[in-house]
Amino acid sequence: MKILIDEDLPKKLKSILTSHEVHTVTDMGWNGKQNGELLGLMSDKKFDVIITFDKNIEFQQNFSKFTIPVLVFNAPDNTFITLSNYKEKLLKLLNSSLPAGITKII
Repeated sequence: MKILIDEDLPKKLKSILTSHEVHTVTDMGWNGKQNGELLGLMSDKKFDVIITFDKNIEFQQNFSKFTIPVLVFNAPDNTFITLSNYKEKLLKLLNSSLPAGITKII
């Protein structure tokens, strides 16, 4: 699976996703891109999913235009220490059939 990690998440998150092809927004040179543009770029580059901490993305985008699954951490903060506690849930989701649009990692 080809995964994009949003710029609001620590790059270190890549270290728990070693069984997948993982890139950060920074790796791709897409820093500062708005969500709609980012989703379009992802589609062009054949990404399968984006992982983000942006809890407002579901209210900012019309997901009928995009077929990309968006995983949103529902965590108290976006530090690696906190997010690493969600590792098993995240991996389970990534190994399932993800629907287009928002899926919360809780």
